[in-house]
Amino acid sequence: MFKPTRWNTFFRDFLIIQIGFALFGLSIALLIRANLGTSPWVMLEVALAQLTGLTPGTMSVIVGLLVLSGSAIMREQIGWGTLTNILFIGPWEDLSLHFLPSLTENFIAQLGMLLSGVLLMGIASAIYIGVDAGAGPRDSLMLAVKRISGWSLRRGRATIEVFLVIGGWLLGGPAGVGTVIFAMLIGPAVQWAFKIFKVEPHKELPEK
Repeated sequence: MFKPTRWNTFFRDFLIIQIGFALFGLSIALLIRANLGTSPWVMLEVALAQLTGLTPGTMSVIVGLLVLSGSAIMREQIGWGTLTNILFIGPWEDLSLHFLPSLTENFIAQLGMLLSGVLLMGIASAIYIGVDAGAGPRDSLMLAVKRISGWSLRRGRATIEVFLVIGGWLLGGPAGVGTVIFAMLIGPAVQWAFKIFKVEPHKELPEK
């Protein structure tokens, strides 16, 4: 159930993965502050944060722990990278939200912030996925659904994200044209970053 840890490179890997997590948290903050709509998971987390009074980053940690529990019940393999993904991306996200301005009524600037967030998420994904320390909690859930249902990864992921978009929208999450733009561009952004950083594509895909 637990992915083996490479202790001989652990400290180097931990530093690299933190850089990836910091950039990933910043990318999420850019999506939120652009106010054009976000990714499905972020939609849900922002909606829940608004309902509970917690910060989006704190809600990201809580949702990550809940999702990890579900993945563990379904006996999906996890690694130390899975746990650090949960614990660190949220705080990095909140730190970025503290400093980034919220843009409204300036579509060009908002679009630029949104596209920057998508590009940065692709780069961040390549950095932390390249460490190969375990899938993130949300990707672990998708992999577990694929294994149990026999569906393709694309079908399992799409099914989960449709429910996330519906649920996030019903709860008042930030849906919009940015949600569509994110869905169209995140794949190419990650693929480009994988090529630039020479990361071998494998099953651990970006989850936000």
